[in-house]
Amino acid sequence: MIVTGAAGFIGSHLVDRLLADGVEVVGVDNFDHFYDPTRKRANLADALRHSGFRLVELDLRDAEGVSRLVAESRPDAIAHLAARAGVRPSIEQPGLYAEVNVSATTYLMEAARTLDPMPRFVYASSSSVYGDRPDAPFREDDRVDTPISPYAATKMACELIAHAFHHIHGLPVTGLRFFTAYGPRNRPDLAIHKFADLIERGRPIPMFGDGTTRRDYTYVGDIVDGVSRALDRCSSYHLYNLGHSEPIALREMIAALGRALGKEPVVDRQPEQPGDVRQTYADISRARSELGYDPATPFDEGLARFVSWFRSR
Repeated sequence: MIVTGAAGFIGSHLVDRLLADGVEVVGVDNFDHFYDPTRKRANLADALRHSGFRLVELDLRDAEGVSRLVAESRPDAIAHLAARAGVRPSIEQPGLYAEVNVSATTYLMEAARTLDPMPRFVYASSSSVYGDRPDAPFREDDRVDTPISPYAATKMACELIAHAFHHIHGLPVTGLRFFTAYGPRNRPDLAIHKFADLIERGRPIPMFGDGTTRRDYTYVGDIVDGVSRALDRCSSYHLYNLGHSEPIALREMIAALGRALGKEPVVDRQPEQPGDVRQTYADISRARSELGYDPATPFDEGLARFVSWFRSR
């Protein structure tokens, strides 16, 4: 199996899960400098000691390199988790986001569809495709044609490309709309990691808006379980929400993180940021029914696991 973004937050957890299940994994990552590459290499410390793991350093914008990788590996499945992440940075670098997210996904699907038999193809989409909608929870059959950031637009484009490859070539493809993953190995640019660092150092947390925006925080282990189930059941064309379905307000998240750290957060209220949405809230009934997806990690427990990892680094 090929896993792209193998050294990333979710990708490295998926690699560990697959290896534990006895799956041989070709992990692909380009170790870009979106955040410190040494952190990413540390994410793969256990995998690199495993005989069933092989690491390939490759930029997926290299169409010929992608074609060679897939032709030589002949995977029975591909988990495509590599992407340029982040809503706010995408506003400053929309062209880069289109290249990394849309072009690379297209090259990988094109390489996959040339194999016989074609591999099962599961890719990471995002809750951001739903835009800034007031009605909730979000369902997979809701309209998703109003993205409010370049990042969201690239994720929506990937869903459309996936549909085209399935329609034209019969590629078995499943898209997974992730909702605000958190936990050990959390990226340093994400709110929980960034806020934990500020609280530990006694510095103020920038809270954008009045703290009532809500996110459907989903523990990374639950996300990975959903990805694993999707890989096992990938056929035809499918889309699933992978969230916890219990959104939490920003100010409540900050308070819970302070409790987990045993410190009182200092909040610096600031104006809302462009590209941010008021809420994310997953309807997971389809994933529960068709995949057996059942996120079971309470937020406080997931935060405790994150804090344990955060302080052990």
